[in-house]
Amino acid sequence: MKLSRLGEFGLIERIRRGAPSGRGVRIGIGDDAAWVSHASGSSLITADLLIEGVHFDLKWTSPFALGHKSLAVNLSDIAAMGGTPAYAVLSLGIPGNLNSKLIDEFYRGFNALAKKCGVALIGGDTNVAKSLIISVCVIGHPPRRPVCRSGAKVGDDIYVTGSLGDSALGLKLLRQKRSGAKRNSIAQLLARHHQPAPRLAAGALLARRHLATAMIDVSDGLLQDLGHICGASNTGAVIWNEQLPLSPVYRELAGKDGTAYALSGGEDYELLFCARPRHRARIKKLQALAQVKITRIGNCVPADRRITVLDSGGKPLALRIKGHDHFKK
Repeated sequence: MKLSRLGEFGLIERIRRGAPSGRGVRIGIGDDAAWVSHASGSSLITADLLIEGVHFDLKWTSPFALGHKSLAVNLSDIAAMGGTPAYAVLSLGIPGNLNSKLIDEFYRGFNALAKKCGVALIGGDTNVAKSLIISVCVIGHPPRRPVCRSGAKVGDDIYVTGSLGDSALGLKLLRQKRSGAKRNSIAQLLARHHQPAPRLAAGALLARRHLATAMIDVSDGLLQDLGHICGASNTGAVIWNEQLPLSPVYRELAGKDGTAYALSGGEDYELLFCARPRHRARIKKLQALAQVKITRIGNCVPADRRITVLDSGGKPLALRIKGHDHFKK
């Protein structure tokens, strides 16, 4: 079967089924990070790959921002498990004609975020490549029990941190080369795309206080990532379109696209999580400690209802785009 038919997540499941089980693996392939036990305790481990021309374009992003983002996307996975990042391993495939100053700036961006988040860069590899390839592995400390995708129950509330859609809408407007009076607003959206903020404090608090029953970071789009929670938890979901948290600049610039990018855009790196209704007051208070807005956007329903987005009148919206898949066009 061609990968274009199998899809990214079909491929991951195929790999998962064929992978041997290992000693000490408590959570393996299929969540935001692996959880493994060892002689001195346990660790969370995650890895991501960024490829020039696929995930980024050096014409549109600064090397500093690219360094930041390369680490941030991995830190977001650790946040989604409720963990605390500690170590990073960074490997680069570098075109031989690339200016060394670009690599210096890349590391400056990477190290700036690492320092801010208490992460030590402990090693990696470099090699020659036809385009810039970035491979990052982050190792972190788990809470007493990491938050998986599989713990949601029918009746749970669904929440998301921050705002949705800024990254994808900013990228769209960048590709359209929009300028003029809207330039400053577009720059605010693009800041979310180029330098996302991993929600480490929110993830850790939700895990340590046993508030999140299931959690994932929004990397491939709200609907697609919610689908991973529903699939792992055997639930469906109802999302209230009017409750989706949108930034002022998104509302200013989205126009006829409405909430399309908030639902399916991806690369927001916000936390999407489920929680028991009895914890609503505690989650509301958590916002001040986590220093990020947390919005209730729906609830979990029986699996046979799948995922439905309702308009302000309670009618289901017709949805076509579901989210990002590397292998499907």
